[in-house]
Amino acid sequence: MEHSNEGVDQPLLTEKDSGKWSSYEQLGRTNSVTPRTPVAGVDFSVDEIRSAASYSSENPYPPSLHAPLISSPEASNYSAVQAIVCQGGYGAGADFGRDPHGFQRQVLDEAEIRELLMDYVGHRCCWGSRPARTWKIQMVEDCNVYVGTLDTFMEEREIIREKVPYNGGKIDGKDAGLELGVWELDLRAQFPVLFIPEKETRTKVPHSEAIEKCSGCEGRGDTVCPTCNADQEPGFYKENQMTPCPSCYGRGLCAHKDGSDTICVKCNGKGKIPCATCGSRGLIKCKICEGSGFLLARSVAVIKWKTLSTRKVSARRGAASVPDDVFHRAQGVQLCNVQAYQCTPAFFADSYFLNRFSSEVIADRAPVPPTARVICERHTISVVPVTRITMARGTQAFTFYIIGFSREVYLKDNYPGRFCWGICPCFDWLKP
Repeated sequence: MEHSNEGVDQPLLTEKDSGKWSSYEQLGRTNSVTPRTPVAGVDFSVDEIRSAASYSSENPYPPSLHAPLISSPEASNYSAVQAIVCQGGYGAGADFGRDPHGFQRQVLDEAEIRELLMDYVGHRCCWGSRPARTWKIQMVEDCNVYVGTLDTFMEEREIIREKVPYNGGKIDGKDAGLELGVWELDLRAQFPVLFIPEKETRTKVPHSEAIEKCSGCEGRGDTVCPTCNADQEPGFYKENQMTPCPSCYGRGLCAHKDGSDTICVKCNGKGKIPCATCGSRGLIKCKICEGSGFLLARSVAVIKWKTLSTRKVSARRGAASVPDDVFHRAQGVQLCNVQAYQCTPAFFADSYFLNRFSSEVIADRAPVPPTARVICERHTISVVPVTRITMARGTQAFTFYIIGFSREVYLKDNYPGRFCWGICPCFDWLKP
């Protein structure tokens, strides 16, 4: 995740282009709308992608939608299906995602600024409200920030070999049919919601079962007792091995404080008892096959759905000190929202900066593992309103930010009204 300041110190548009700027801010505020006429490639809606689950029993994923999905990842041609979305011409005749109420810059008066700051300070232990109430508001400036994201929703499959004890019964082996490849499995029932953070499921591969001799006991069902036959050579054992009685230490008699001896009741005076592990059989049941001597081996497909996210923030110098995650969770206005098999940079007819910013986000696409395939991608660009306020009293001053339409306050630990009398864990040396 990058935090870039390059090329954004100047306003996005000049004063004479304020009408175009208004159109940018209105785009996609209430709905994430993709223009109906892309310049090139193929674009798919959410309904089209989700309808893949009911397409066909022979082809779980429609070739027209996800052609690479019916083959292995190595055979996929990811450059064959792309979407380039044109977002130029926001003047007359264009109304893509426009909010009928229009976009208005958030304008904060002094009372609102102080109220937001006092509410923030009131939730901090040992922070006084005097600076928020009485200090002079020296400067209020706009530091709008652009946030770009690229979400890559992928599916990864791998085969593992699983072995369980075989207790008899019919198996689903090669005699029942040809074993399916990992990418031939029909997983429509398990297919998750698009762009879910992560989901994993396991399923048995049909016709992959086979019976194997247990390697732990060589098919005998028993293994040599490790307690009474620990000194024997591998594969050999002795029966009726006895161990010293732990109560009388092998004497057969138990001594008492008055000097008398009595017969040990545990070993009946013999001084030895049968092996507690195997009952002096010399063998114990094999833990691997549970005594059956055979294992049922089968292939299990492990399927993982995951969303790989690339995030990028472009901020002016005034907001460069704010962590990126604050901007990513803030509520802003979407300038671009594209969903396709593989997204390409968005095109803004009257903004070189946004075109370059979109290209940088796409260029930072997260790498996809070789055992995975791309299901869908989603590319968004948003503008987050940020107001930077400086309050001062004499030679002292501090700065804080009001971010997004939810008006979240961000303030570093430079607030002047902090105090503590040692009765709360505010000091760092009191923390464990």
